Amino acid sequence: MRKPLTVAVALLALTACGGTTKSSTEGQQSKAPENTAGKADPNAPLKEGLKIAYLPKQLNNPYTDVEVGGGKVAVEEIKGTYKLVGPNDASASSQVSYINTLIQQQQNVIVVAANDPNAVCPSLNQARKAGIKVVTFDSDASKTCRDAFINQATTQGIGESLVKMASELAGGSGEIAVLSATPNATNQNSWIEVMKTELAKPENAKLKLVKIAYGNDDDQKSFTEAQGLLQTYPNLKVIVSPTTVGIAAASRYVSSSSYKGKVAITGLGLPNQMRQYVKDGTVKKFALWNPADIGYLAAYAGAAMSSGQITGAEGEKFKAGKLGEYTVGADGEIVLGPPTEFTAENIDKFDF
Repeated sequence: MRKPLTVAVALLALTACGGTTKSSTEGQQSKAPENTAGKADPNAPLKEGLKIAYLPKQLNNPYTDVEVGGGKVAVEEIKGTYKLVGPNDASASSQVSYINTLIQQQQNVIVVAANDPNAVCPSLNQARKAGIKVVTFDSDASKTCRDAFINQATTQGIGESLVKMASELAGGSGEIAVLSATPNATNQNSWIEVMKTELAKPENAKLKLVKIAYGNDDDQKSFTEAQGLLQTYPNLKVIVSPTTVGIAAASRYVSSSSYKGKVAITGLGLPNQMRQYVKDGTVKKFALWNPADIGYLAAYAGAAMSSGQITGAEGEKFKAGKLGEYTVGADGEIVLGPPTEFTAENIDKFDF
């Protein structure tokens, strides 16, 4: 079903990469519009000419660029019309005006990586009432305001992997810190909650999480936050950054500082962005899936919904081009697959 290296996504764990607090979504959303699509017809032909719009957390983000690039490839494969819009910052409310415009343009599918699970919900539900299919990817919105969610890997698996890598790099004991994206990032907060649970287990009793810092997926702020962590916690052993912007910024700081070789950096990053830090010994290991495949899968899921092949109900199956067949899970979640762990031994096999 997946290609061994490119689609694989093997151990650790996802804006990579930004997100929203899971608990903050509970009880705050109005009831979602009823599904009016009727029963799924898996044999229905995939419609041509679908208008599929991508709304990432922010534009001009290396990770985002790869994701939406995969979406563009998929939209072209299914003979649809691809559109990319989005803010230059990852603030909670910055996506709302774009959603409203996409509704006016009568898009067939909106693929969105939510900066905040609540802020986008009223607009997304308006889109659904207008017959537009809403697929979230990378960072989920509340399940009450979307039809499906493309997840890079399971939240549990990512959180466990992050702790596993941190423990290995720390030698099983010592202080660790997290350099996250935005405070409201759904995926980041979900992974961090799993990390906290894992760190509370007896086998991880010697690891201490001293701080969760936020770089807001901004390169300079992430750089400054990494610097602050190392100055504030002189005994820090590992910085875990589950966001591509954060891990690259932290690696850049450590690579040219006296902390190189003393403090480990790990998390989620792009191989092309991280290669130099792996080669110079700053980073021993990190992980990610192929972001292009997330955007690619989201396009096929949206097209399958708009064509009536699936409704987003658990157990439904659809084909996603080169990635093969996928099954819709609980609450409309569709999991790409496990992430891949990158080291000096294998990083040159990847180009994204």
